[in-house]
Amino acid sequence: MKKIRLKILGLSYSQDQSGAYALVLAETDGNRRIPIIIGAVEAQAIAINLEGLKPPRPLTHDLFTTVLSTYSIQITEVFIHAFEEGIFYAEMKLSGDKGNFNIDSRTSDAIALALRCNCPIYTTEEVMGQTGILIDFEDTEEDSTLEEELDEHSVYDEYTVDELNELLSKAIHDEEYEKASVIRDEISKRETPGTPNEEA
Repeated sequence: MKKIRLKILGLSYSQDQSGAYALVLAETDGNRRIPIIIGAVEAQAIAINLEGLKPPRPLTHDLFTTVLSTYSIQITEVFIHAFEEGIFYAEMKLSGDKGNFNIDSRTSDAIALALRCNCPIYTTEEVMGQTGILIDFEDTEEDSTLEEELDEHSVYDEYTVDELNELLSKAIHDEEYEKASVIRDEISKRETPGTPNEEA
């Protein structure tokens, strides 16, 4: 069975389901994308790692990763192997002292752990054929330009870097990770030489 390697393209709020998010996976050697609808908690677990944020206390996926590491068990691969009745099915391939074994997992949990363990994510051509969407890169470039224009009008434009750092710490402490991600991006823009928001 030929496997297709995937990468995480991003997260966005679902327009179809209230309180849900769309996790977009992309094949590494092609233009097809797989959108997976996940809950807010799972989206938060993935977003935290994508943005490089560190919660004050370990979340469930962090705890699970620590337990695996403590017992010298590695997640070597996440495999999205089926799509049935609107549901993606995944398994994690593990390796440890007792040998190699597979564990059934919700796709969102498996991906959250794959990020923390830095292991590859794969699917099949059949799943890709059922769920994959071919992306027109011209449309993608237009969307990126629009996002950049919106970013220039950030609600945090008037804050100093010190104030932003305080807001970032508070957002992380309060577990408002989406807000923390936006603040962190604003701080990063200030630290890039030549940007309009750079302080004198």
